[in-house]
Amino acid sequence: MPQPNDPSELSSLAALGDPTRRRLYAYVVSRRGGVGRDEAARAAGISRVLAAFHLDKLVAAGLLSADYRRLTARRGPGAGRPSKIYRRSPRQFAVMLPARRYLDAAHLFATALEAAGPRATRALHRAAVALGREMGAAARGLAGPKPGQDRLLDAAEQVLRAYGFEPVRSNGSLLLYNCPFDALTQGHRQMVCHMNLELLTGFVEGLKLKGVAAQLRPHDERCCVLLAKRAAVPGARE
Repeated sequence: MPQPNDPSELSSLAALGDPTRRRLYAYVVSRRGGVGRDEAARAAGISRVLAAFHLDKLVAAGLLSADYRRLTARRGPGAGRPSKIYRRSPRQFAVMLPARRYLDAAHLFATALEAAGPRATRALHRAAVALGREMGAAARGLAGPKPGQDRLLDAAEQVLRAYGFEPVRSNGSLLLYNCPFDALTQGHRQMVCHMNLELLTGFVEGLKLKGVAAQLRPHDERCCVLLAKRAAVPGARE
């Protein structure tokens, strides 16, 4: 379980104090397939050498991870060396000043809810739907008067991104590449996934987004719930 304000975590996050490094980090985490040094340098408007320096600092801090991969289909002699590819590290950080133990409290609540049985679970789901509707209504307000599907999806992206879901549009659906409750899934996955499903069901209702539903679709690389067209669920990995 993450320990808030561990000195090593404070040191790691200090690596983001440099604005260029923050820009590079934000770009890398936005690119699902990983980023090479040339692409990162272009995105940040700096030289390849400087980009490599900052990216490797972020790896050393534990904020990014790196491996090697060929960026072209060319193989054999003359193909050149594989490129160093950077992506977000799976490591999670917990820093609060002053120190708080909200995750411990959440685990206690989850354990108690599971022990309390179906009645408590139904109460949790009702609360999740209610919060989701509030979020959806906020997104609906952002979409402006008489919004079409595209404006509703844009507003949904904005609100879900603010809540930490990291949404990505895919053929009229929204794939969610981060679960804000991920740390709580350790030991309580089924409860958290179904809570998330109810939350996002309420979100769609509050947003009044037609033809889209929250669907439980466990996936190794993203949130267990997605907002998909009712007729089809996107299967392609982004």
